Amino acid sequence: MEGNINLQLLGEVTVADQVSFKDKLWSETKKLWILATPAMCTRVSTYGLYVITQAFVGHIGSTELAAYSFVYTVFLRFANGIMLGMASALGTLCGQSYGAKQYHMLGVYLQRSWIVMFVASIFLLPLFIFTTPILKLLGQSDSIAYIGGEVGRWLISTLFAFIVSFTCQMYLQSQSKNMIITYLAAVTIVIHIFLSWLLTVKYKLGISGAMLSTVFAFWIPNIGQLIYVMCGGCRNTWKGFSLLAFKDLWPVVKLSLSSGVMLCLELWYYTALVLITGYLKNSEVAIDALTICLNINGWEMMISLGFMAAASVRVGNELGRGSSTAAKFSIVVSVFTSFIIGFVLFLFFLFLKGRLAYIFTENEEVVEAIADLSSLLAVSILLNSVQPVLSGVAVGAGWQSIVAYVNVACYYIIGIPIGLVLGFVFDMGVKGVWMGMLFGTFVQTIALVIITYKTNWDEQVIIARNRVKQWAVDDAQEPKLTTSDVS
Repeated sequence: MEGNINLQLLGEVTVADQVSFKDKLWSETKKLWILATPAMCTRVSTYGLYVITQAFVGHIGSTELAAYSFVYTVFLRFANGIMLGMASALGTLCGQSYGAKQYHMLGVYLQRSWIVMFVASIFLLPLFIFTTPILKLLGQSDSIAYIGGEVGRWLISTLFAFIVSFTCQMYLQSQSKNMIITYLAAVTIVIHIFLSWLLTVKYKLGISGAMLSTVFAFWIPNIGQLIYVMCGGCRNTWKGFSLLAFKDLWPVVKLSLSSGVMLCLELWYYTALVLITGYLKNSEVAIDALTICLNINGWEMMISLGFMAAASVRVGNELGRGSSTAAKFSIVVSVFTSFIIGFVLFLFFLFLKGRLAYIFTENEEVVEAIADLSSLLAVSILLNSVQPVLSGVAVGAGWQSIVAYVNVACYYIIGIPIGLVLGFVFDMGVKGVWMGMLFGTFVQTIALVIITYKTNWDEQVIIARNRVKQWAVDDAQEPKLTTSDVS
């Protein structure tokens, strides 16, 4: 087997030598942007749903805004990280299988992921069922805890929406069929704004109206994606419901769990930054300034996450196809392109300093604090232009468990302790905390660069091929789930 792959790789080099570097670069860049642009638009749209809801809730009342913000930041982001991380395992499997032309297995993997993530969502349900007592335990007032409980109950529907949303996105992206996701996301934003206005402003339904609009906003694109997948949009990869979805679930569970841990460790890292800042002197100003900076960072992060999705698909496809050379070239182009964009934004925010703060606040004390943090915001944006793309490479290759260990070491053994020392011992405040955590991100980025550079990509081709062959079945032998089976 290894001999055949080596011959194949030798053939690749011969073919590659006949193509000029300029043509290769242009071809890869087109493939990258075809994948990255819809992914960016989708993530901006999803991020925008939370912002739109927050804006309308803010006009209902300050207590409602505080309750929604707390439940979103602590509970929903926690669940979002786990579910999105677990769904990235599907990106690994679908990307490599599509590259290996095992098209019929993509539908099976999609169904297996639905089962695994549904079980995971059951374990997350208590967070949203018992939101009120949990908020009280965390020291929130009775009014915030009560309204937070109402928000939590509405978000149960959103939790289950994550299952369909994230998995269908990974499934479609692996086939470069993600324009449908973009169209649905754009329509959803318009509908969400209209419904939010109708239910909260015109009919004054309060927090219930805002949350009802949010539920619709998450399920409308899900229904559209399911219709597209099952009604002819993916004829080669969707062969109907299959009994194979209930077989060989354990490998999917392991890969999904490692994927969930990998992404959650990154999301919790920034949540920890906000929580630590709450214990600093003059914490109200510090939190206001930090929140605005992180919101700006979050919008820019959508660009990097788009390249993360593109890198994952390109690397997975090329490994499944058996092309180590093309996989390495995809990594270089993805990282370099994202870095160039990040560097331009780095210079922009470095020189803009606190002037951008006036868009969000008129409080001069907060503006000064943001100006003081602007250099760290610029550095964060620069690091975020590389680190997520390398995480996407890890997803495409199936290294989620390795990256999870790297994240633990760099974030929680290096970043947070250094941030605590700088912030509290050296009395540098929020700037010291953020500096320490950025150092952790820098170390993580260097570690991922080294891992990616040192990797034997010919071996990764063999691993990917073995994974595809081990889990694949002949399309003709695949048992279908019929109506009589269900009854």
